[in-house]
Amino acid sequence: MRDIHEARILVVEDDPTLREVVYGLVEREGYRQVRGVGTAADASSCFATWRPDLLLLDVMLPDGNGFDLLRSIRQTSQVPAIILSARDEDEARLRGLGLGADDYVTKPFLPRELLLRISAVLRRTYGAGDAPQAIRLGQTIVDMGSGEVTRADGRRETLTSKEYALFERLARSRGLIVTTDELARAAWGDDYGYGNALMVHMRRLREKVEENPSKPRWILTMRGLGYRLAKEEA
Repeated sequence: MRDIHEARILVVEDDPTLREVVYGLVEREGYRQVRGVGTAADASSCFATWRPDLLLLDVMLPDGNGFDLLRSIRQTSQVPAIILSARDEDEARLRGLGLGADDYVTKPFLPRELLLRISAVLRRTYGAGDAPQAIRLGQTIVDMGSGEVTRADGRRETLTSKEYALFERLARSRGLIVTTDELARAAWGDDYGYGNALMVHMRRLREKVEENPSKPRWILTMRGLGYRLAKEEA
């Protein structure tokens, strides 16, 4: 898979309204092969005939639950799966992860957060996408699969969903200027009203990846235009 947007994504959600919301959200992000079903039986049938590359699984289904469905699928396939559930108890989360789920997203979720989780799982599983899996900034390494930043001294921090979205957009155009509108759209979607929030998140991102956030070496401000992620010197 050269582009994660080629991935076949199966949305398993019994609420038809939410299913259409998730379906539309994923499709508008550029994923070209998306299907939605509302029962465990339909999900099993679709999985057998269509062979999706990623499952978005609701826990509560009219004819079973997402945990049992995933357990059944795991007997023959290691296809990545993200559990979608209103249940945020640690026991439910651990149960899903213990069955081999790649991620667990609690409802209600931010649309951009779900898209970032999908992107991260697909990149990690299939090694596809526009940005490299690991971005090196001097002695600092940003793992795009996990969103984890490892500093030269061994200290580790994890990017928030907004920080990840901003950094990923900069990394895809490394060395080039990315406008403030493009960055805001990556983090907040089409209907954004980011105000000063972009500067706040960029400052926090710099605090995680720069040795001296006050004098950044990597995330450079291009006044009146946007930001640029500097390339490593030859």
